[in-house]
Amino acid sequence: MAKKVLLVMMLIVLIINIAACEVDTDNNDALQNGNNDNIVGEKDDGKNKDKNNTKAEYELTGEGIIKPEFAKKIIEGISNELIDAISTKDFETVSKFIHPIKGVRFTPYTYVSSDQDVVFDQEGIKGFFNNQNVYIWGVYDGVGDDISLTPAQYYEKFIYTEDFKNAEEIGYNKVLSMGNMIENQFEVYDNPIVVEYYFSGFNPDYAGLDWRSLRLVFEQYENDWKLVGIIHNQWTT
Repeated sequence: MAKKVLLVMMLIVLIINIAACEVDTDNNDALQNGNNDNIVGEKDDGKNKDKNNTKAEYELTGEGIIKPEFAKKIIEGISNELIDAISTKDFETVSKFIHPIKGVRFTPYTYVSSDQDVVFDQEGIKGFFNNQNVYIWGVYDGVGDDISLTPAQYYEKFIYTEDFKNAEEIGYNKVLSMGNMIENQFEVYDNPIVVEYYFSGFNPDYAGLDWRSLRLVFEQYENDWKLVGIIHNQWTT
């Protein structure tokens, strides 16, 4: 009788050991194949990869603006090519940088007016210098008269008024010039990068009141950064 009991007990122990080995083998296979639901993290089966993920990495300031060092890294190459094209009046090339939906808004003095500033689309930019139409681009500071100019005339008076390609200083989401007009580009535009080409002055007799700057405003569109604004800046009364 004792022998039978002993044989039964040995058989039970053997069955338990075999079952334990099978469970351990299953767990090892699961770990090797990445199929264990207890593993922390998302399984990488290739289905969750975004092959077109070109989203720029950046950090924001306390005001919610892309930090200058990140802005420069993102946009410097694009802005260099663009300012070169603007300097040579190559608006065929400039058109390739224009936002395909919003176009580009022209602001003659610092304050961006969504209602009054003139906006050109990509096709309009291509024919910018051949366009003989007179537009009202805003009003002259200190006088109040309408700025009534053709696009070519506006370019001379409110775009490339200085050799901005070789500016004294370039700011990336960093305001370099400051007059008495309200600075609102970061409120009007959607999470923009603003590149400012700045000259602090030309005639020492004016004590810096003859400063000039040109700002190029970019917004992200799909996988690129597109030009949405050109802001001319100078001292205003």
